[in-house]
Amino acid sequence: MARIREDDTTRLDEAARAGWLYYVAGNTQEEIAVKLGISRQAAQRLVSLSVSAGLVRVRIDHPIAACLDLAERLKSAFGLTFAEVVPSDPTSTSTTLGIAEACAGEMERWLKRDAPTVIALGTGRTLKAAVENLSPMSCPQHRIVSLTGNIAPDGSASVYNVIFSMADKVKAPHYPMPLPVVVSSPQERDLLHRQKVVEATLHLAATAQVTFVGVGEVDTNAPLVLDGFITALEQDELLKAGAVGEIVGWVFDRDGRLIECGLNDRVASAVIPSVEASDVIAVAMGPGKTPAMAAAMRGRLVNGLITDEATAARLIAEGA
Repeated sequence: MARIREDDTTRLDEAARAGWLYYVAGNTQEEIAVKLGISRQAAQRLVSLSVSAGLVRVRIDHPIAACLDLAERLKSAFGLTFAEVVPSDPTSTSTTLGIAEACAGEMERWLKRDAPTVIALGTGRTLKAAVENLSPMSCPQHRIVSLTGNIAPDGSASVYNVIFSMADKVKAPHYPMPLPVVVSSPQERDLLHRQKVVEATLHLAATAQVTFVGVGEVDTNAPLVLDGFITALEQDELLKAGAVGEIVGWVFDRDGRLIECGLNDRVASAVIPSVEASDVIAVAMGPGKTPAMAAAMRGRLVNGLITDEATAARLIAEGA
């Protein structure tokens, strides 16, 4: 019974989304089908359901309507091609609440495509939670590639590298980055990147059609510090250089420009795929991450975002 209620809720969420796109945003049913990744007939049924379920009156009578409005404003403010906003829970201290489930849903929309697709993944707590929410499926036509190394500073496997658990969930070929996240010198990085297996993985990452990444702040709660990749002294040097955030180890300033610094010279991660040729979707929320998220969008490091209402409102204010 719990599963039925969950499915019914998801169906109403999709109906509210379709109803908003049709009655508020003025999309045709054909356009809705493309945006939701469904058939035109399914889009028509969802629009009809939004009416029969009493969601459509003068406005969409559903909490997701406010989220859809915020998503459209984010797209307009930062020139995004994709944005999804989930309701905020002001009583929760979770840094993944809602957005992990939304990320899993977007991942599944890509995984359900018949056309072979290269999906690139960053790392972090939110993406780990998203993968845990994926439904089991079989996707042998797709390839999953990691942007970042899977070796922690102490030589152990990184806890938040998610490619193995995702590949196990969706039964897809996967290509980990067989490297440390940060190496000891630029020379060591160049040497490692010239290895044939690493070269092949870097090339595959560059061809990704969609990429999912977390966004890290560069302050006292910086994942790079908490997970032992840089020291507190190195963090101070980054802050003095104007760093506000990082994506798969690459550190950038408030304009989204990669900083010339010792850390970026030693990061072994693949280059973040270009937004000119693919979708690069950031998944993050919270006051601490807001400046980094705004910078990443401002600098076109990403062109998609999954976040919550409160963070979306702060980002819109910052982008105004």
